[in-house]
Amino acid sequence: MTGWQDGRLHSAVLVSPGRERRKDRKLRRAAARSITSRDRETRRTEVKRKADAIADERRSTVTMPRAGEPGPAALKTPGRFRLPRHQDTSATLAGAYPFLAEGGLGSEGVFVGQDLYSGSSFVYDPWILYARGLITAPNLVLAGIVGAGKSCLAKSLYTRSIPFGRRVYVPGDPKGEHTAVAEAVGGRAIALGHGMPNRLNPLDEGHRPAGLDDTQWSGQIASRRRDLVGALAETVLDRRLTPLEHTAADIAIDRAVRGSDVPVLPLVVDRLLAPDAADDPDGRLTEDGRVVGHALRRLVAGDLAGLFDGPSTVTFDPTLPMISLDLSRVTENATLISVLMTCASAWMESALLDPEGGQRWVVYDEAWRLMSHPALLRRMDAHWRLARHYGIANMLIFHKLSDLENVGDQGSAMRALASSLLANAETRIVYRQESDQLGPTSAALGLTGTERSLIPTLGTGQGLWRIKNRSFVVQHQMHPAELELFDTTGRMTGAL
Repeated sequence: MTGWQDGRLHSAVLVSPGRERRKDRKLRRAAARSITSRDRETRRTEVKRKADAIADERRSTVTMPRAGEPGPAALKTPGRFRLPRHQDTSATLAGAYPFLAEGGLGSEGVFVGQDLYSGSSFVYDPWILYARGLITAPNLVLAGIVGAGKSCLAKSLYTRSIPFGRRVYVPGDPKGEHTAVAEAVGGRAIALGHGMPNRLNPLDEGHRPAGLDDTQWSGQIASRRRDLVGALAETVLDRRLTPLEHTAADIAIDRAVRGSDVPVLPLVVDRLLAPDAADDPDGRLTEDGRVVGHALRRLVAGDLAGLFDGPSTVTFDPTLPMISLDLSRVTENATLISVLMTCASAWMESALLDPEGGQRWVVYDEAWRLMSHPALLRRMDAHWRLARHYGIANMLIFHKLSDLENVGDQGSAMRALASSLLANAETRIVYRQESDQLGPTSAALGLTGTERSLIPTLGTGQGLWRIKNRSFVVQHQMHPAELELFDTTGRMTGAL
């Protein structure tokens, strides 16, 4: 558009609104591209700077060679690097290493089963543990309710020991459970009872130990006969003999031995009830021995006759791998059981006390029957105390530890003897117990709260093993042939 103003010619350009907006958009796009380009360049510069810094740090960092520093800085010595041993209490170490399992008893011994905590095999042998200093008493106590599997464990322990040269003596088997086992391992089971052909003379000389001359052997025989006749009389009378009764019994035994090549119990009874006139000029000896004579007469002419009233019809062979006295036919008579056990203990005693007899298991099954008789309990206690000297490992089997509290009166000598059996056994195996037995069991063994809570939950064949101050929970494992041989439920299941 043109026009005249002030005498001059002027011109102007007119721009439409739409055209002006397109121009602004182009300018804005150009500015945005410029800003984006600058930001991208800035980021690239920053990334490059950080990468260069990391590379510079790596180049400046000095690291030790994989094989270690050379020269004296390597801290290497010609010998092994040794650290001083650290000792601490078990409570502190348990807190520092709370998830470590017990290391076990090693690999030497008889395989028992699986340690349920560590998963490893569990082996046990009292003679090996004693030689290694882990125990000081080789005796073993085994307790568990009926059906828990304690009988199978006992049989596994002693039968698996036989290939290692050990022998087994069962001086009394009230239920006859060990008869089949004895025959299976090449041993012998001697069945005693009314109507049986076997007879046992308690006055037999027995096996002569090695290293004894004639004088020593004669003295040992005389001492054993006096102790045995006295124990038999005390068992029948249920009391201790008086000094006068002991004298009468000693004289009767001496006269019976002198007057016969094979002294038997009826001869002793005859000398007690009718002493020789030279020994009893005033009749006082007859009076002193009258009660003892009538007590022993039960064994030769009364309700206990037929078992001890003549020469022995069986012999004791200490070279057999196993010998068991089967008393299952006399279980109804508690006195007869005690008398048989007392005679059997004396019958085997000379072989047990032979220093060259080797290592032997002596198994006392159904111990609750045995511990109620003072004379038998004293003989058991003597065997347990001499176990280390003669290489014997005694095994005491019963249902519950509270059975020990039923022996005698509180504070009596019998109760002390029963408690000493547990004290002289550093291996205690507890199978499942009833809930009312947890208190007495825990008190007798000094169990922890965790161990006490485990006992009612144990399954068949599972037991808590307390070996001195160490504890294990073990699952007993058996071969099918063992399971068939050791099974004690045949009559209930119809397997027999």
